[in-house]
Amino acid sequence: MSLALSSENLLELAKSRAPADRERLLLAIVDLCDTPHAGDAMKSPQIQGLLSSIFMSLVVEAERDIRQRLAEKLASADWVPPALVNVLALDEIEIARPVIAQSPLLRDLDLVRLLVEATIEHQIEIARRPNISQNIVSAILHQGEPAVLTALAGNDTAELSPRDMAELVERARTIAGLRTPLSRHPRLTSDLAEKLYVWVGLALRKSLADRFRLDSEALDRALAEAVSEAHAGAPKPGKTPVVTVRDGEREEMERRLIEKLHSAGQLRPGYLVRALREGRLTLFLTALAMLGRFDGDQVRRAIDSDRPELLGLACAAVGIDRSVFPTILELVRELNGGRPGGGNESARRAAGAFAPVSPSVAGAAFRQAARAL
Repeated sequence: MSLALSSENLLELAKSRAPADRERLLLAIVDLCDTPHAGDAMKSPQIQGLLSSIFMSLVVEAERDIRQRLAEKLASADWVPPALVNVLALDEIEIARPVIAQSPLLRDLDLVRLLVEATIEHQIEIARRPNISQNIVSAILHQGEPAVLTALAGNDTAELSPRDMAELVERARTIAGLRTPLSRHPRLTSDLAEKLYVWVGLALRKSLADRFRLDSEALDRALAEAVSEAHAGAPKPGKTPVVTVRDGEREEMERRLIEKLHSAGQLRPGYLVRALREGRLTLFLTALAMLGRFDGDQVRRAIDSDRPELLGLACAAVGIDRSVFPTILELVRELNGGRPGGGNESARRAAGAFAPVSPSVAGAAFRQAARAL
């Protein structure tokens, strides 16, 4: 980065409110902080506090592709404010993936929290993360999600104890996806290989027998017993369980993300527009309810009604500008099956919600009207 860009141009970008300029400022600051001469200065408490404030302020309103580029640039950096790393790790999986995989700032406590709060896609990336500790392995085994366990079985660098390996091999009885990665795992022992032999297909059985010089005759007898049990009604090992996303897990993750942004003082009206442009209606509703201290069910009923003026009141209450509301209404209707209804005339009436009254009055009017729905 040139000296001019790091001084005059940065100052001009900081003064601008245009989205493109804000994004250029965000990436320019990253480049400035990542220069070789920055060194340990970026890790001082004073600089960390300043960086956290700047980054969080810019990131919450940044477009999706900018957040993705930011995550890729910051994934391996050790000077990034931890709060920003955790926010990016909770973002959409395409954005979170490089951060989860590489960030040296994600501690065991952060990763365990992600295992609890995030989607299965995020959990899979945690299970694939190089050199995850015994604590993370234990948390994954405790949750027992088949797809996450399969990712763990394929991670040769994870700190798997003999007991952990035994548990994974036992689960391979009913989770077919575990069998191939476990058969190739460097920590698989001959005793566990004999147990796994009974549940795998022909190709893997030969591979296990060659690798561990197993007694094929004894194993064939064990296999015959397993087949007999299967015909008697025991669980059949050949059927792979269908892995589905837990109901509501994405909504719960979004709620936690909004809470984190709000508690950090970084949840602002501009975040609502960003959420809608990315097609994330539930994120918009959660953020709107949090900003306005509204009941979430009332916000949902308002956008499902034929009264767009209620959405207008809610937006006015949280500081949305009148000129932005038509865009919000259009985006909500696109994502919500044409609701709130009422047509163009109702949309024009909804602009009346932005009459010269205070946000608190608009909020009170919304709550009163929404209760009657």
